[in-house]
Amino acid sequence: MAMLEVENIHSYYGNIHALKGISLTVDKGEIVTLIGGNGAGKTTTLRTITGIMKPREGKVSLEGENLDRYKAHEIVFKGIAMVPEGRRIFGRLTVSENLDMGAYTRQKNQEIEESRDRVFKLFPRLKERKEQVAGTLSGGEQQMLATGRAMMGHPRILLLDEPSMGLAPVLV
Repeated sequence: MAMLEVENIHSYYGNIHALKGISLTVDKGEIVTLIGGNGAGKTTTLRTITGIMKPREGKVSLEGENLDRYKAHEIVFKGIAMVPEGRRIFGRLTVSENLDMGAYTRQKNQEIEESRDRVFKLFPRLKERKEQVAGTLSGGEQQMLATGRAMMGHPRILLLDEPSMGLAPVLV
Protein backbone atom coordinates (compact mmCIF):
# COMPACT_ATOMS: atom_id res chain seq x y z
CA MET A 1 0.00 0.00 0.00
CA ALA A 2 1.26 3.49 -0.87
CA MET A 3 2.12 5.87 1.94
CA LEU A 4 0.48 8.76 0.06
CA GLU A 5 -1.82 8.47 -2.91
CA VAL A 6 -3.24 11.34 -4.93
CA GLU A 7 -5.87 10.16 -7.39
CA ASN A 8 -7.20 12.29 -10.24
CA ILE A 9 -7.53 15.49 -8.20
CA HIS A 10 -9.15 18.59 -9.64
CA SER A 11 -8.68 21.77 -7.61
CA TYR A 12 -9.94 25.26 -8.34
CA TYR A 13 -9.27 28.86 -7.37
CA GLY A 14 -12.79 30.20 -7.76
CA ASN A 15 -13.69 29.34 -11.35
CA ILE A 16 -10.08 28.74 -12.39
CA HIS A 17 -9.43 25.03 -12.88
CA ALA A 18 -5.87 24.87 -11.46
CA LEU A 19 -5.35 21.09 -11.19
CA LYS A 20 -6.79 18.91 -13.91
CA GLY A 21 -6.58 15.27 -12.92
CA ILE A 22 -3.26 15.09 -11.07
CA SER A 23 -2.29 11.65 -9.75
CA LEU A 24 0.82 10.51 -7.90
CA THR A 25 1.91 7.85 -5.46
CA VAL A 26 4.57 8.06 -2.75
CA ASP A 27 5.82 4.86 -1.15
CA LYS A 28 7.47 4.71 2.27
CA GLY A 29 11.07 5.96 2.10
CA GLU A 30 10.62 7.33 -1.40
CA ILE A 31 11.54 10.86 -2.48
CA VAL A 32 9.24 12.36 -5.10
CA THR A 33 9.86 15.68 -6.84
CA LEU A 34 7.29 17.79 -8.68
CA ILE A 35 8.94 19.79 -11.44
CA GLY A 36 7.27 22.39 -13.60
CA GLY A 37 7.20 26.03 -14.56
CA ASN A 38 5.44 28.83 -12.73
CA GLY A 39 1.72 28.19 -12.69
CA ALA A 40 2.07 24.46 -13.37
CA GLY A 41 0.26 23.54 -10.15
CA LYS A 42 3.08 22.41 -7.86
CA THR A 43 2.01 24.56 -4.90
CA THR A 44 -1.67 23.86 -5.54
CA THR A 45 -0.93 20.13 -5.45
CA LEU A 46 0.79 20.49 -2.07
CA ARG A 47 -2.00 22.71 -0.74
CA THR A 48 -4.53 20.07 -1.81
CA ILE A 49 -2.56 17.23 -0.20
CA THR A 50 -2.36 19.15 3.10
CA GLY A 51 -6.04 20.06 3.12
CA ILE A 52 -5.50 23.80 2.72
CA MET A 53 -7.50 23.39 -0.49
CA LYS A 54 -10.15 20.74 -1.04
CA PRO A 55 -10.36 18.99 -4.41
CA ARG A 56 -13.68 19.15 -6.24
CA GLU A 57 -12.92 15.75 -7.72
CA GLY A 58 -10.52 12.95 -6.87
CA LYS A 59 -9.06 12.00 -3.53
CA VAL A 60 -5.98 12.17 -1.37
CA SER A 61 -5.25 9.25 0.94
CA LEU A 62 -2.61 8.49 3.55
CA GLU A 63 -1.93 4.78 4.00
CA GLY A 64 -5.32 4.01 2.47
CA GLU A 65 -7.30 6.49 4.58
CA ASN A 66 -9.16 9.14 2.59
CA LEU A 67 -8.21 12.60 3.89
CA ASP A 68 -11.15 14.47 2.32
CA ARG A 69 -13.09 14.77 5.58
CA TYR A 70 -10.17 16.22 7.53
CA LYS A 71 -9.27 19.88 7.96
CA ALA A 72 -5.70 21.04 7.37
CA HIS A 73 -4.74 21.07 11.06
CA GLU A 74 -6.10 17.53 11.45
CA ILE A 75 -4.01 16.34 8.51
CA VAL A 76 -0.91 17.60 10.35
CA PHE A 77 -1.85 15.31 13.25
CA LYS A 78 -2.17 12.45 10.74
CA GLY A 79 1.51 12.93 9.88
CA ILE A 80 1.81 15.28 6.89
CA ALA A 81 3.80 18.49 7.35
CA MET A 82 4.63 21.17 4.82
CA VAL A 83 7.38 23.76 4.60
CA PRO A 84 5.63 26.56 2.70
CA GLU A 85 7.09 28.59 -0.13
CA GLY A 86 8.88 31.63 1.25
CA ARG A 87 9.64 29.92 4.59
CA ARG A 88 7.05 31.87 6.63
CA ILE A 89 8.97 31.73 9.87
CA PHE A 90 7.94 33.78 12.91
CA GLY A 91 10.47 36.59 12.48
CA ARG A 92 10.10 38.13 15.94
CA LEU A 93 10.46 34.82 17.77
CA THR A 94 13.76 33.12 18.51
CA VAL A 95 14.96 30.04 16.66
CA SER A 96 13.98 27.89 19.67
CA GLU A 97 10.53 29.45 19.87
CA ASN A 98 9.99 28.82 16.15
CA LEU A 99 10.93 25.17 16.62
CA ASP A 100 8.51 24.92 19.55
CA MET A 101 5.72 26.15 17.25
CA GLY A 102 6.29 23.09 15.08
CA ALA A 103 6.06 20.73 18.05
CA TYR A 104 2.40 21.33 18.85
CA THR A 105 1.45 17.81 17.72
CA ARG A 106 3.83 16.32 20.30
CA GLN A 107 2.45 15.66 23.77
CA LYS A 108 5.45 14.74 25.89
CA ASN A 109 8.36 17.03 26.73
CA GLN A 110 10.74 14.14 26.09
CA GLU A 111 9.40 13.79 22.52
CA ILE A 112 9.85 17.52 21.97
CA GLU A 113 13.43 17.40 23.27
CA GLU A 114 14.21 14.40 21.05
CA SER A 115 12.79 16.22 18.04
CA ARG A 116 14.79 19.35 18.85
CA ASP A 117 17.98 17.29 19.24
CA ARG A 118 17.31 15.63 15.87
CA VAL A 119 16.82 19.04 14.20
CA PHE A 120 19.98 20.43 15.82
CA LYS A 121 21.94 17.37 14.68
CA LEU A 122 20.73 17.86 11.11
CA PHE A 123 21.17 21.66 11.23
CA PRO A 124 23.95 22.44 13.76
CA ARG A 125 23.86 26.11 12.73
CA LEU A 126 20.40 26.38 14.30
CA LYS A 127 21.75 25.14 17.62
CA GLU A 128 24.41 27.87 17.51
CA ARG A 129 21.69 30.44 16.89
CA LYS A 130 18.90 29.02 19.07
CA GLU A 131 18.45 32.26 21.07
CA GLN A 132 18.72 34.53 18.02
CA VAL A 133 15.64 36.28 16.66
CA ALA A 134 14.66 34.33 13.54
CA GLY A 135 14.09 37.39 11.36
CA THR A 136 17.81 38.20 11.55
CA LEU A 137 18.92 34.83 10.12
CA SER A 138 20.25 34.53 6.58
CA GLY A 139 17.96 33.11 3.88
CA GLY A 140 19.64 29.71 4.09
CA GLU A 141 19.36 29.66 7.88
CA GLN A 142 15.69 30.62 7.65
CA GLN A 143 15.12 27.72 5.24
CA MET A 144 16.82 25.37 7.72
CA LEU A 145 14.57 26.76 10.46
CA ALA A 146 11.39 26.34 8.42
CA THR A 147 12.36 22.76 7.60
CA GLY A 148 13.34 22.06 11.21
CA ARG A 149 10.05 23.50 12.45
CA ALA A 150 8.12 21.12 10.18
CA MET A 151 10.25 18.21 11.39
CA MET A 152 9.47 18.95 15.05
CA GLY A 153 6.09 17.23 14.70
CA HIS A 154 7.88 14.06 13.52
CA PRO A 155 5.84 13.83 10.30
CA ARG A 156 5.59 10.66 8.29
CA ILE A 157 5.58 12.76 5.11
CA LEU A 158 7.41 16.07 4.72
CA LEU A 159 6.39 18.32 1.81
CA LEU A 160 8.79 21.10 0.75
CA ASP A 161 7.42 23.89 -1.44
CA GLU A 162 10.19 25.69 -3.37
CA PRO A 163 12.94 24.70 -0.90
CA SER A 164 15.69 26.39 -2.93
CA MET A 165 13.89 29.75 -3.25
CA GLY A 166 16.10 32.60 -2.10
CA LEU A 167 19.17 30.44 -1.55
CA ALA A 168 22.56 31.04 -3.10
CA PRO A 169 23.01 28.98 -6.28
CA VAL A 170 26.06 27.29 -4.75
CA LEU A 171 23.82 25.88 -1.97
CA VAL A 172 21.22 24.61 -4.41
